[in-house]
Order: sequence, then C-alpha cells, then structure tokens
Amino acid sequence: MPGFLRLLLTVTQVATAGMVIGLCALHGPWWRDGRRGADAAWTVAWSLALAGVCMANGLLTAASESWAAPGLLLVRFVALSLAVVLSFPAMAVYASGPRARVLMVVSGAWYATVAVLWVSTDLVFAHRVTGGLPVYGPLAPALSLLPLVGVGAYLVRAVRSRPVDRAGVVLTVTGTLSAALLVVAFVPPVSIVSELLQGVWVLPLGIGLHVVASSRIATLQRDADRRAAMRDALASLANAALFIKEPERILAQATASGRQLVGDPSIDGTVRPLGRNRFVTELYSVEGRPMDQDDTVFLRDLARVVSGAAERQALTARLGRAAFTDSLTQLLNRHALDRSLAEALEKANVERTRVAVLFCDLDGFKQANDRHGHEWGDTLLVRTAEHLRDVVGDGPLIARHGGDEFVVVVPRAASLARLRVVAERIRHEFTPPGQDAIPVSITVGVAAWHPGEPVEPSALVRDADLAMLEAKRLRSGVAVYDGALRARVTAQSTLRRDLQRGVAAGELVAHFQPVTDTSTLEVVGLEVLARWNRDGRLVEPADWLPFAEESTLIEEVGRQMFQAARAGMERFGLPVAVNVAARQLDARDFVDQVVAAWGDSDWDRLTIEVTESALLHDADHVRRALVALADRGVTIALDDFGTGYNSLSRLAELPLHVLKIDRAFVRGIGTAQGAAVLRAILTLAEAHGLEVIAEGVERVDELTALVAMGVTTAQGNMLGRPAATLPLPGRTPCLPQWRIPRPRTLTPAGSA
Repeated sequence: MPGFLRLLLTVTQVATAGMVIGLCALHGPWWRDGRRGADAAWTVAWSLALAGVCMANGLLTAASESWAAPGLLLVRFVALSLAVVLSFPAMAVYASGPRARVLMVVSGAWYATVAVLWVSTDLVFAHRVTGGLPVYGPLAPALSLLPLVGVGAYLVRAVRSRPVDRAGVVLTVTGTLSAALLVVAFVPPVSIVSELLQGVWVLPLGIGLHVVASSRIATLQRDADRRAAMRDALASLANAALFIKEPERILAQATASGRQLVGDPSIDGTVRPLGRNRFVTELYSVEGRPMDQDDTVFLRDLARVVSGAAERQALTARLGRAAFTDSLTQLLNRHALDRSLAEALEKANVERTRVAVLFCDLDGFKQANDRHGHEWGDTLLVRTAEHLRDVVGDGPLIARHGGDEFVVVVPRAASLARLRVVAERIRHEFTPPGQDAIPVSITVGVAAWHPGEPVEPSALVRDADLAMLEAKRLRSGVAVYDGALRARVTAQSTLRRDLQRGVAAGELVAHFQPVTDTSTLEVVGLEVLARWNRDGRLVEPADWLPFAEESTLIEEVGRQMFQAARAGMERFGLPVAVNVAARQLDARDFVDQVVAAWGDSDWDRLTIEVTESALLHDADHVRRALVALADRGVTIALDDFGTGYNSLSRLAELPLHVLKIDRAFVRGIGTAQGAAVLRAILTLAEAHGLEVIAEGVERVDELTALVAMGVTTAQGNMLGRPAATLPLPGRTPCLPQWRIPRPRTLTPAGSA
C-alpha cells in the first residue's frame, strides 16, 4: 500500500475515533440528569468501544508491516467484541427495548472464547501478516460475526414491541448500515478495502450517535431552560406574595405562570380555607391534558406558594386583631384606643370639631366578681360592651381601657349637655345579668377636647377619668369635666406639688395634744399631730394628709413625726403617741424606720396608734411588725375604735394595749343608745385587759358621763387643743399614770 494512502487511512480512522470520543463529552449533560444517568453511562461505554475500534484500526493501518501488527489486530478484535456486546444495552436505551442481560452475557462469553482461540490456535488468526494484510483462519468470519445475528434479532424485537422515537429510528438505520459494512469487511478474501472497512464501519453509526446526542442535548437544554423559568416564576410569585394582600390576586398570577410555562391555556385554580386558619390551593387543567413530572411539580409548588401566602396573611390579620382588640369583649384594647384617639384628635384639629371621651367604670364589679366567680364577671364585661354598643351606636369608638373600665371616643361630638344625656343613658339603661344583693352600675365621666386646645390624647382620657372619680365621690353617677372641676383638680395638683416641696424643705411641724386624767385633769401624755406650715399659714390636715397617704410622702412625714415625738418626750417629760398610716405599716422595713427615727432607748414612753382599716392590709406582716415593737416596750393603741371593719376576735390576736373610743361614740353619750354602746366597749376592753381613752371630748357633760362610766383618760379640745407648746395644768406626774402594765398573753393568730 502506498505510504500516502496508508497515512490518509490512518488519519481518517483516528479522526473518526476522535469524533466518537467527542460524542462522549456531549453526553455529559445527559449523564448529569439524575433520571437518565444510567442510560448515558451505557451510551458512553458503547461510544468508547466504537472509538477503540476506529483507533485500533487506524494504528493497525499505520503499522501493518511492523512487528506490532498481530497485537494491534487482537486489540481491534477486543474493541469490536466490546462494541457488539455493549450494543445491547445501548439499543435498549435508544430503541426503548427490553433488558438484554442474557444476550450480553452470551455475547461476552462467545467473544471470550473466540479470543482464546485467537491466541491459542490458527482457526481465527494465523498469527502472520503477508503483504501488509493479516492472514485469518477459516473460522474467523463466522466466529466474529455470529453475535451480530443476536444484535439484529434484538433490534427487530425492540422495534416491534413498542413505538420507537426519532432517535431510535436514526440509530436503527445508521446501525444497520454500520453492521452491513462490518459484514462486508469480513467477506473473504482479505483486502485493503476490507481492512479499511473494519475501522470505518463505525462512521455511519458515529454520525447517527452525533445526531441523536445533539438532539438529546438540545432537548435537555430546553428542559433546563424551562425548569429555570419555572424556578424564576416561583421566586417571582413568592416575592409578589409578600406585597399582595389578596390571595385571589396571588392565585391569578400563579395561574398565569402555569398557563405560560406548562403550555396549557385551560389551567385554572382555586384557593379554599380549611379549619384552623389553613388553606388549600389547586391548579389543574380544565381540559384534562396530560402533564409530565416537571409540570406537575411546578403546579404543585405554585399552589403551595399561594396557600402559604393566604395562611400568612390570615395569621397577620389575626395577630393584628389580637394586638388591637380585647379578646374577651372584642372591643378595641388600650393600645388601639391610644392610636385611634390620637388620630381622631388630629383629624378634629384640622376640621375644627370637638372630640369627647366618656370614661365608664363598673361600680361593685370586684365584689360581685368575688361573689359569683370569674366566669360570671366575664359575662358581665361582655354584657357591658354590648350595652355600650347599643347606646352609642356605630359612630363612636369603644375600647376596654382595662379591668372593668371602658372608654367611648365620640368624634364630632355634640355639646356637653347632649353628652351628659348619653352618659345618663349608659348609666340608667344598664341591666346587669341576674339579680344580686350587690348592685352593679356604671359611673361615667365626660370630658371634651375643643379646637385650639393642645392635642394630648392621654390628657383627655385623664380628664374623663377624673370626672368619673368625681362622680363616684359625689355618688351622682355622671360628672362632666368642666371649669369648676378643672379648677379643683388644678388646685389639688398644685397642693400635691407644694406638699412634696414642703416635706423636703422641712415645713412640717409637730403639734401636741394633751392626754388628760379625767379625775385630776392632769396631763399624763401627749399625742403628736403633724401640721403643715405653708407660707406662714397652717394647712388643715384634712386638706393635705390624704394626698400624702396616697404617695410615699407619708413615710417621710412619719419619720419626721417620730423624730419630733422623741424631741417632745424629752422636752416635756411625758409619754408621746404617734399616728401611723396604713402605707407606713405596709413598708417591709417599717420597724427599722421607727428605730432609726426614735432611737434605741425609752421605748416604754412611745405609743403607736393604728386604725382598724390599716390592720386590713397584709395582716401577717402588720402583726409581725407590731409584735416586734411591743417586744421592745412600745404601747400599741387602736385608734378610732368602732369605725373600722375588723372583727372583735382579732383583738386577741394583735398586741394591743389601748382602745381609743372614736368621738362619734363620745358625742352620743347623752342618749340611752350611745351610753349602751360605750358601756359595751368598756366591757370589751376590760375583757381583753385593755386601757380606754376617749377622744373628742368637747363638753363638760361628756366628761362627767365618761367619769361616771369609769373612763380614766380622755383628750379633746375642751381639755387642750393641739399646739407647738403645751401649757401643763396641775402637777406633772413622774410616771405616766395613764399607762398600765401589759402582762397579758396573746392568742396566736388564727386560733379560736
């Protein structure tokens, strides 16, 4: 063979092998597709075997007269055997045929046997090359080509058993052509043409593989682009769901995306609510067109986005209602009230209209709730909310301010007279559920904002609250925050501010009222009373003491009075008594405060006066504090006895030494009933070993009657008015004759 022709044949066959190997690279995207990875693996293996045939034949053409020719012939035969064996699974992939494992095993065993015969005998190959052409054995064509019969039979079966796609048709045609060329290549006698055909017979099949691979790659690319478009559509729908508030609009966008990407204009969808704020969405083909897996998954994902958005919006709406709605009455809560009232005032400020607030409070709610239980109390609150809706209508805003308090905001409010009429209806038309001995009614306070006034929502609610408290104080049921009430509140606010400044500046002074022996009229003790010297004028305790008791100022007032009592005791040489308020007793460090203010000695010359109402607070804590002071030698007196709410059995549980009879009983001593009450108190005191002091003695007949009953100690303006300096009539005893020894045993708390 001329050298030029040999070179041309070698280049042609090696190029064919490279083309087939290049097809293997084109199968990469197909291999990466998880659903078809096994199919791509068989195809690539078959392509490599075909490339091996071309490569081995090309090398054999170049080295046909060298010593390597027999080895290259064996390599070409092995590559041909692999190509034939691997053609079975490859045809199963392209022609959608049945499994061919048995044919693969039989073909592989056949070619293995032929390879053994090739090496060990001359039946297949004579082991020599003559004139550049191999010398084959007599059985070479039959042994080499017989498996092709199985390949042909399998291909016919695959084509007949099921429909073949375009790829199968192309490979069937090109494979048949390549098989025909291979058969011709083995037809004797051996020639240059037959040797060339044993390498280039792969070329038609390689072209077919190239066409099929290109088609598959284009299909895969289209599928990848389609899936990417589906992912983009899902992302776009998810982003839109964050801003679109109506689930129907989100569903419309999902339906449009499904119609476009699935290619079915009949796709429609529905979104339906389920229980527990869940939603279900369905996207389907109205015409019932079949869909592949990608289309089904895409529509299902679109439906999930729509359902998730609907559930999220329902949850947001529910949380919004919970944040601004009272869960029991379904009215606005306090947070929503503040926001709505501010908006109403801003709007009224622009429109130059009036805004009114009606502050409603349930009288007797706590007692009725304790009597009937919380369920009944909840029913009462719901009934109150319904009553307010019925009276004020739909225009005003109604909110539950907290507990048993309700607030009605009236935009574009009418005159105060008309508002009072509405408030009267709220009070008088209310009927609580059931019949009860404890009446439950509504007290209403009315306040209005007028154009030009500062826009302060909290101040308007406060004014209405103050009007409600004024209505409670006057027991009128309805009160309006008018000029007179505003002036009184302003004066009280000024008084509170001045009181705080005065306490800090030391303007409180101690006045002493004598405690007198009724038979000798000698002063046997002093009661320390706080007075406020405001700008050189004494302010009556009734005008400022309640304000001090409402705040922590009373603790500082008490501290100063204990210090003044100590100074008065040392100055006048008499025992002193100090009044203690309920808030002072509630303090956890009350005993420490008394010790710090009084000192460490002369405890037996100190009397602490407490009221019955003060003992109603934390009873255990109060009892422990009083016992601690009594153990130091302090005398404990129960002030205003008979006007509080304590049971008589508690007298034995507390470390009491003195009962101070209230002036109301002293004033009625001239009547039979009043005298009987006093005698009962004296008998009770004697039974418990307590001394008695009568307060508020103003007349001689009262003093005479007290002496006749055996009351030995009294105080009152007739016997001595409170003063910073005290005139002492008669002899001052060295020992406090009005004090008595206290050797009695206390009954433990809670015992009968």
